[in-house]
Amino acid sequence: MANHRADEKRFLDERGSSGPLAPNGLNPATIMEKPVRERIIDCYFWKDQCFAVNEADIVTRVVDHVNFIGGTYGDAQRPSPFLCLAFKLLQLGPSDDILKEYLEYGGEKFKYLRALALFYIRMTRQAKDVYALLEPHLSDFRKLRRKGRTGTSLTFMDVFVDDLLVKDRVCGTTLWKMPKREILEDLDVLDPRVSALGDIEDLLESDVEEVDGEDRRRSDSERSRSRSRSRSRRGSPGSEFGEVTPDAMDVDGSEKGAANGDRESW
Repeated sequence: MANHRADEKRFLDERGSSGPLAPNGLNPATIMEKPVRERIIDCYFWKDQCFAVNEADIVTRVVDHVNFIGGTYGDAQRPSPFLCLAFKLLQLGPSDDILKEYLEYGGEKFKYLRALALFYIRMTRQAKDVYALLEPHLSDFRKLRRKGRTGTSLTFMDVFVDDLLVKDRVCGTTLWKMPKREILEDLDVLDPRVSALGDIEDLLESDVEEVDGEDRRRSDSERSRSRSRSRSRRGSPGSEFGEVTPDAMDVDGSEKGAANGDRESW
């Protein structure tokens, strides 16, 4: 216990200068801003739940206490349990094997454990590893609660992963600026990403073909309608001048004769 207390004090006082750096070359003790770190170490959750905790205990803390993601929340700007445990992971520095357990087996059962591991990977891993580990979870559509200054809102795991990949600030933490995926593809660091929907160019071509086909069908239907209207307007010969055709006169005469015969019978 005394050794752990000394390690806690050393990590915060020396700012990690004597410890190992993160895989992306950053100092894990200074990844979060100083005001955020001070709020974390002064809050009750950090003092009560984050003392003498190892990588296995992180799972228990997430299951028992984490029911939303976020940085600081409320008028008092209290750090969330999610942010406190992320700072604890920065201190512990779990290995890649442990992170894979967080993401795969533990993440399938506990979605906030996966979200915590993804957030930690974004802060500490190199760009190629971030893309390789985060992009597969864009197909995770489970709901997440997000709490911030304005209150509680609903989000999804794939939206959270997309925020980690494209935004510079997530959960009250300024993330290190990561190169875009296109640049890494041009440098042959990453393979081109295959979308779950298929080839984007093929999808665009199919969409253009569908639009062209719909336009052709609409034009054909409009032409047929215009032809039918022109035929109906023509009618019988002389109808445009108000003349009556002989057939129409015969029909009228027969109708009048039938009517006169009926009157005579009465």
